[in-house]
Amino acid sequence: MVKNKTITNSEIISFYMEYILENNAKPTSVFSFAKKYTFEEEVFYKYFGNFDALEKVIFKTFFDNTITMLEKSDDYQSYDSRNKILSFYYSFFELLTANRSYVVYAIDDNKNNLKKLKSLQPLKHDFTTYVENLNLTLLETKQETIDKVQNTTIKESAWLQLLLTMKYWLEDSSTSFEKTDVFIEKSVNTSFDLIHNKALKSVIDFGKFLYKDKTFMK
Repeated sequence: MVKNKTITNSEIISFYMEYILENNAKPTSVFSFAKKYTFEEEVFYKYFGNFDALEKVIFKTFFDNTITMLEKSDDYQSYDSRNKILSFYYSFFELLTANRSYVVYAIDDNKNNLKKLKSLQPLKHDFTTYVENLNLTLLETKQETIDKVQNTTIKESAWLQLLLTMKYWLEDSSTSFEKTDVFIEKSVNTSFDLIHNKALKSVIDFGKFLYKDKTFMK
């Protein structure tokens, strides 16, 4: 084993994904994994507590790399929130496609219950924060509690939409995943249209009424 070899967390992630794809299983131990890729076991623990912790970082890394790439684009900086999130989707799924074999291994068995998949939780945190920072124009209710609920609902809905798109992508057999691109365009546009829909405003107004109604709140 090479002593004092400089290994980054990104390299360990790459080694791990390679191991999974070659063996269709996790390494039996951190020791054997480190030995195979000729670095000291303690280097692994410098970055990750165990393999489960490493797996959580992988999807977060996909997100981070997507955002880093987008922020280098002058066009992206000038986009409105709708086009920013469309650009995110296209770039994120392009990256997932480049790593499809690993992604399929990691989530395919749980594709019908992705909400409970622990390896996606850091991705959820970063993605919902991203959505929040888009400063979407919401319906103004002038009721702090309702506004908070509305903001939370939009973030959770955005997260569910991302999971639904991932599930669709997993099952997509079209050339170059063209159907997923169409799904992204239509689902994102529909979501943004709903945000400004008058019917939604009526629901919010009704919610305000119920909140103020002392009889209902008892």
